[in-house]
Amino acid sequence: MIKKAIVLSSGGIDSTTAMAIAKSKGKEIYALSFRYGQRHCLELDAAKKIAQSLGAKVHKIIDIDLRQFGGSALTDNMIVPKHDTLDQIQKETIPITYVPARNTIFLSYAMAWAEVLKASSIYIGVTAVDYSGYPDCRQEFIAAFEKMANLATKTGVTKEIILKIETPLINLSKAQIIKTGIKLGVDYSLTLSCYDPDEKGRSCGRCDSCLHRIKGFKEAGINDPTPYYL
Repeated sequence: MIKKAIVLSSGGIDSTTAMAIAKSKGKEIYALSFRYGQRHCLELDAAKKIAQSLGAKVHKIIDIDLRQFGGSALTDNMIVPKHDTLDQIQKETIPITYVPARNTIFLSYAMAWAEVLKASSIYIGVTAVDYSGYPDCRQEFIAAFEKMANLATKTGVTKEIILKIETPLINLSKAQIIKTGIKLGVDYSLTLSCYDPDEKGRSCGRCDSCLHRIKGFKEAGINDPTPYYL
């Protein structure tokens, strides 16, 4: 019997690699993305291409509007911070690109779809090594959500299916993630990491996400296929 997996897909490096890993384990992929009021929807164009490239059975894009709450440079009228190097990023603080409760909301939708599909796993590309300090990317959060999910669903309560939140990248650096994806045949030219791309879809090269991407490809010794405008 083929096991089904929900994969949260943002169109970036991490979620794409997580999807490739799920595929490599023989899972039938159900990709899930969100139009949540983010600054741009170019990442959703990327997610569509990635889902097709990796042979997802279904790719759903869900509409929610986190602009109603704001509180983030990605969903509010704030300037996305730009830096010349990662060393300039203030440490030990949660950046303003953090979207309040975003992963909790996304995982809740994934949990609902998993229950309907009777999928036994949800893949999410969080990492605790090269990440931006988001509280909902930590292992403690993932473990707490997984426990809640199995208490909150019919399939969990009846023990028909014990849902597992899979975080295959949690202990990997960005360079390790990229090397893993390359081995699995991921086409990273399809991915988009930038928080603030231009109208042509080129990345800024100076936001936190771009800087982590650039560093990852450099340390992996692999050419970064994304175009930059800065």
